[in-house]
Order: sequence, then C-alpha cells, then structure tokens
Amino acid sequence: MFLTVLPFFADAVAWIAGLLAARHFSFVTAAFAIVLHAGVGHAHHLYRGRHPVGSFEEVRAVTSTVVTTGALLIVLDALPAHRPVPLDEPVLGAAVALVLMLGVRYVWRLRVANRQRPDERSAAPVLLFGAGRAATVLVRSMLHDPAGHYLPVALLDDDPAKRNLHVHGVPVLGRRDDLASVLSRTGAGTVILAVANAEADLVRDIRDLAVAAGAEFKVVPSVPELMDHPVGVRDIRDVQITDLLGRHQIDTDLGAIAGYLTGKRVLVTGAGGSIGSELCRQIHRFAPAELMMLDRDESSLLAVQLSIDPAARLDDPAVILADLRDAARIKAIFDERRPEVVFHAAALKHLALLQRFPGEAVLTNIRGTLNVLDAAASVERFVNISTDKAANPVSVLGASKRITERLTADAARRRAGTFLSVRFGNVLGSRGSVFTTFSAQIAAGGPITVTDPEVTRYFMTIQEAVHLVIQAAAIGQGGEALVLEMGKPVRIAEVAAQMAALAPSPVEIRYIGLRPGEKLAEELFGAGEVDRRPIHPLISHVSVPPLPATSLSTLDPSAPDLAARLDALCHDVPALAA
Repeated sequence: MFLTVLPFFADAVAWIAGLLAARHFSFVTAAFAIVLHAGVGHAHHLYRGRHPVGSFEEVRAVTSTVVTTGALLIVLDALPAHRPVPLDEPVLGAAVALVLMLGVRYVWRLRVANRQRPDERSAAPVLLFGAGRAATVLVRSMLHDPAGHYLPVALLDDDPAKRNLHVHGVPVLGRRDDLASVLSRTGAGTVILAVANAEADLVRDIRDLAVAAGAEFKVVPSVPELMDHPVGVRDIRDVQITDLLGRHQIDTDLGAIAGYLTGKRVLVTGAGGSIGSELCRQIHRFAPAELMMLDRDESSLLAVQLSIDPAARLDDPAVILADLRDAARIKAIFDERRPEVVFHAAALKHLALLQRFPGEAVLTNIRGTLNVLDAAASVERFVNISTDKAANPVSVLGASKRITERLTADAARRRAGTFLSVRFGNVLGSRGSVFTTFSAQIAAGGPITVTDPEVTRYFMTIQEAVHLVIQAAAIGQGGEALVLEMGKPVRIAEVAAQMAALAPSPVEIRYIGLRPGEKLAEELFGAGEVDRRPIHPLISHVSVPPLPATSLSTLDPSAPDLAARLDALCHDVPALAA
C-alpha cells in the first residue's frame, strides 16, 4: 500500500509545482489536475503495482497519464466562455510536472540500484573483455546481485566504436592491448572474457594477456551451452580446453527444428552415451510429445534421465533398457511405442579396441543399426549418427560406420520417411575422447601420450556437435550424409600442450607413434564427395550410395579376414564382400 500511495503523493506534488511554475496558479485547476491524473493513472495501471519503479514501462505509463491529463485540462479550460486560466498554463504545468515525476522515479531507481550493488568490501573487482550483448547482460546481472562476488569496474573491447561507451555505468577503458594497464589502474584481479561466441584465438590471446599481468582468467560459456537461458553470473567459469581449441557460432533455425520435434514421439538410441545424453537434453527443450531414451547401460540411462528431470521416477517409461543386437526386442519396442523420429547414436566407437575385436563392430555397429532400421520402417525421420572416420575409412570403426551410412541410404530408397546420416569428427568431452584420456593422464601425474607430433583431428564440443546434428536433421534429404563444419583441424600435440599448461604441475608429453587404423589427418569427405552447402553454411550435403541389407548375409563376425571384408563392403568389391 505504501509503495502505491507514495508515488501518487509525489505525482500530486509534481502537479502543484508544475502549475505554480505556470505563473497563474489556481487551487481549482490543481485539484482538477490531481483528480484527473488519479483516474487516468488508474486506467494505465500506474498505481496498481504493475510496473517496476523507474522501468521503461512505468515511464511510458507516467508520460501517457500526464499527456492525457494535460489534454483534458485544456478541454475543460476551453469550455467556459471566459477561460479561468490562460490556455498555456495546463501545457506548461503538465510539462514541468512530467519532468518532476520522471526525475523522482530516476532518483528512486538509482537508490534501489545502489542498494542492489555487491558490497565493495567483499566483492572482487573484475575487468570484462567484450562490450557486446553478453557483457551487457552480465554487467547488469553483477550489479543487481547484493550478495555477488564480482563487481565490474571496467570493460575492454577492440571495436573502436565502443570507445568511451558506458555499459550500465561501467566504462569501456580501451582494447586488449590496454589490459595490463587497466588492471593496474582499477585494481581488478580477475579478467572475464564476456564474448559468448569467441573464437579460440581470441580466448587464448586474452588468457595469455591476463596470465602475464598476474590476473585470474575466467570465461562465459559458448552460445550452444547457453541455449536455454541468457548469460548470468552463475555461468562464469574457469577456462577449459574446449574454449582454447575453438567455438562455433551456430545460426539455429528454431522454427524448422520445432517443426519436426515438437509434439512428436522421439526415440534416441545410445541415450546414455556422451552424444546420446546431450541429444536427449537438447531435444527435451523442444517439447516432444514423448522422449524415449534407449540404452543397454542401466547406470548411464538413469544418469541422463536425472539430468533432464531430477524428480523423475526410476520406473519412468521414458527409459528403455535394451540391446540393439536383440532384433526381436527392438522390433517389439518400435511396435509398442511407435516413435516418429529416431536419432540412432548407439555404437561402439573406440578405434583401437575395434581394431582388435572387429567382430564386435559387426554385431553392434552394423547389425545393431540394421535391426533399428528394420524396426523403423514407419518412422517419419531417421538420423544415423556417423563419424568423419567413415570418409575414406582405413579402420574397422570407420568401415563399420561407412557401412551404416550406406544401409541408411538404402532404407531411404525403400521407405516413405526421411532416412539420413550426420557425420562429424572428434567430440571434446565425450567418453574415450583424447580430452578425457589426457585429463586422466594429467591427474595421474603424466606423461601425456601423443601418437605423432603432426597428427591432426577435427574437434567440436558436445553441445556444438549435437546442436548441429539437430539442425542438420531438419534440413537433410533422404539418402544423404550431412557433414558438419568442424573448423580447422587441430594438432593433437597442441591439445596436449594446452592441457599441460592448465595442469596444476608440470607434465611431460611423450610421443608413442600411430596405432593400427589411425590416420595422420582425418578427412570429412570421401573420394568423389563434393562439399555442397545449399541450405546452412555449416552443413554440407553429400550423396551416399545405398547398400542393400542382403549384402551382409555372408558377413561372418568371426572371419579371419573380417577387416578386408568390411573394406570391400565400403567400396562395393563383390569378390571379397561375398
């Protein structure tokens, strides 16, 4: 009640002061003005707690109320034959009253803002690099957190147009070359990279400058990590290897994605894996009618279920425990649950192990995929998750995934739905990736083992890769393999060096030589494939020759020449494939 009466009282005083300033003050005119203002203000919800004090909404309501009240005063003044007051008195009075009302609200808002600022005695002064949208939201978030640990004191930005700019009162004091001097001037001990789509070169450069100046360095997450919320103080984190190796700014067509996911029954195989679990989390945001998560690993299944809904019950029908090798079980699941969209992410993916046990690649990657394809005869859209190792494959893993691309293309030729594959490279943070291997080696004190000083790989974060997988599935045509833009290939030796630099103590890097089935440099496109990007700048479309399932009839997982037979199936060599 107090908060609604006080503004009205202040506005009434403003009208009296405004009409006094108009020289021909009349108590009758002032009374009319206050009564009219109260009525019009009530209609604009001005004193009904609808608008935050000093907000743009309240400013608009105050302005509309004063203008309307002033216009009504002019009409009332013009009705008698002899005007009670000069016609300019309501105009001048309204103008002065409006200035006073807005001034009082501005002072009140400043007072509230100052009370919300972090305590300078306990909050650490920080310097932000970047004065764009992410920094604007982040500075506002910091300045409106009384218990916050960060107090922004300055910003830096390389854009000359932002020189002398103030973001919520925090000044832009220079560019990256000024980082050390601005740290010294402001007393800041932490640098926060507030650019959500920063390229790896920028992250490394700002980190090096901050470390050289003796400051702590932190970052805000990349755009895909912030898919479901704007950046805030709680998102600030230490720099990770994924930040140092590269980020991809992804232009997402949310309408196209929602068109094939929202309200649909969606099944994800391999839902407990790194890619599958992130697929489930991102698909969940598009409100499918039902999200079915299938995996043979019960612990991983429960983990992804709880990551989506911490209150979920263990008997939730969304969780399906099954093995792709069991064709009858997979068929029964499809018949009962009738998924409309399928993301097939289940696979064995460890290259070295599959080189030793190629029969396992046949049983899970090839026959498991064929079981899912056979069961998915009536689905609207089927997305087979592939790998860059399927392009000109030289390993059992690459050959098995190339065969799944061809089996999927054959299904596209025979089915009414859209069946396609999505191919991408190494995913940082996935289980068994070089990132997790190096992390474990660093935790053990080293050494970090690298196969060859010149070996290169394409890298993406899990969030970026899955974001593009979902986008690719919206635009792909049946029988295609969609190849995701992976940026520039990265030397594994550089990954090791960057991770060693982040380690708490010095770690040795040791070179051990390439293993069987490994390439010195991975390829995204196979022989004869052309990089065409007709729809999305980060997604290439390549045609895949179909491979009938009958070609696998004589494929024996225990054959001594199994690797050669898999290679033959990749390249249509009848003599070996038979």
